[in-house]
Amino acid sequence: MGKQMKILVTGGYGLIGHNVVQRLKRQDHLVSIIDNKTNYGIIPQAEIDYLMEERAVKIDRHPLYTASIENADTIDYVIRVQQPEVIVHMASFPRQKVVNANPAHGADVMMRGLINMLESAKRYSVRRFVYMSSSMVYGDFDDQVTEDAICSPIGQYGIMKLAGEWLVKDYARRTGMEYVILRPSAVYGPLDVEDRVAAKFMLRAMRGQVLSVNGASETLDFTYVDDAADGVVAAALEAGAANNTFNITKSHSVSLLQAAEMIVKIVGSGTIECRDKDADFPSRGALNIDKARQVLGFDPKVDVQEGFENYYKWLKESPYWNP
Repeated sequence: MGKQMKILVTGGYGLIGHNVVQRLKRQDHLVSIIDNKTNYGIIPQAEIDYLMEERAVKIDRHPLYTASIENADTIDYVIRVQQPEVIVHMASFPRQKVVNANPAHGADVMMRGLINMLESAKRYSVRRFVYMSSSMVYGDFDDQVTEDAICSPIGQYGIMKLAGEWLVKDYARRTGMEYVILRPSAVYGPLDVEDRVAAKFMLRAMRGQVLSVNGASETLDFTYVDDAADGVVAAALEAGAANNTFNITKSHSVSLLQAAEMIVKIVGSGTIECRDKDADFPSRGALNIDKARQVLGFDPKVDVQEGFENYYKWLKESPYWNP
């Protein structure tokens, strides 16, 4: 897929999304974006405004449609006008906590919004549909889980992400459209919202506050945003990715306690308090990425120590978090 292509990225102003747009632009692809710039009802509006402005600078100029994917007429209009060959569908409620806070709206976005995208993709003969799923589809899992493992999601977020995978595959079966399904894990890095594990730990440490660890031995496969974005771009462009599912992670599990200790050491302040595991979240390990390495040439470079150091450096220089 060396030629210039028309690619639509939904959620193109998101943490991973704006990095994906940047990379596609560098490769001279014609990128358009759908993003509603939402605060999900739980993130301070000033924080979202700051992040959107900073992400916009990195994205530069692309056709942007500020729209919600639940609006079928708007989605149909965008896809009809832009005529993308590839859709990278990243617009979603981003994690379990946000879905739990508003399950009905979460279902509208994650299910109805996805169907709107797929219907218009079918109508206008989109060639490839890349769907951003989640490692949460596996439910509880140990290290080195592979893409063919049985999925037993715990919680509505993981359940809807898995249902989304099945919907994408069904549309592909019926229409001949290619699909690529991606399962990332614990993505973090510059321009993230505060309300995620790595960000929350980092900012609490910077404020000299307590880092609350919900389950000291619980692990996450922390993945630096640059690596995750590289995986998404490869999934959009690589011919051999068609009709496959890939884990897109660092493939290295770190316990929540280890992560907290690492961050306190990097920042030089903060204390740690261990609590019981959060029952709403599955126990997770590291995902096996052999398939992504082989087919996509996926090669995550940034280990957790370096990633946390990079993120801390950015936060220290941020006029919003460190005025």
